[in-house]
Amino acid sequence: MMFAIFFAFWRFMEIITLIPIMGMLAWFVNINLESNIMTPTYILLLFIVSVLALAWAVFTLFSYHRSSANAHFVSLIDLAFVGALIAGVYYLRFIARADCASIAPGSSVDIDFGIFGSARFNGVDVNISKTCGMLKACFALGIMNVVFFFVTAVMAWVHGGHAAKSEKRYVETRRRSHSRGHSQSRHRSRSGHRQGSRRSSHSHHRAYV
Repeated sequence: MMFAIFFAFWRFMEIITLIPIMGMLAWFVNINLESNIMTPTYILLLFIVSVLALAWAVFTLFSYHRSSANAHFVSLIDLAFVGALIAGVYYLRFIARADCASIAPGSSVDIDFGIFGSARFNGVDVNISKTCGMLKACFALGIMNVVFFFVTAVMAWVHGGHAAKSEKRYVETRRRSHSRGHSQSRHRSRSGHRQGSRRSSHSHHRAYV
């Protein structure tokens, strides 16, 4: 029961953080397709991994009983996604050092958040790069999912070990009970045969008397 609660919690965390990654990177892919430009590897790789990881997280969440029965397999797939997410984050690592906002003195007090592009207030001009901010958010969420998938992989592996031990104990118990029942039935049949032979001998002796 505790495994089901914690597993579902971490799967929800993965789904919640993977959806923004997939949405933002899909916007980049669409822009490149409309411009007839090859999508950069650092965008395309993390986008593909996030789509597959999201589909896997949703599938294993809604088919929990099947996932619980194949916990070791689920753990291996989660570890594979950990490696894939690390690769996607590695290709996007350059954005961690990027400065997405620039501040310069100005005289206007107007506030303009047009598509979250810029804002000016109190004589300060703040320019925010939408592209840079979205990529940095994807980078951070990707690192979070590396941790999340590692946690679910460890949980599934531990649960699979416990399930295998309990199933082994159950099989051994069934075998012992079956062997005991079989031996008892054989013992009863032998005793019944002996009693029957004794009765038949007594009845045969009485016939001659």
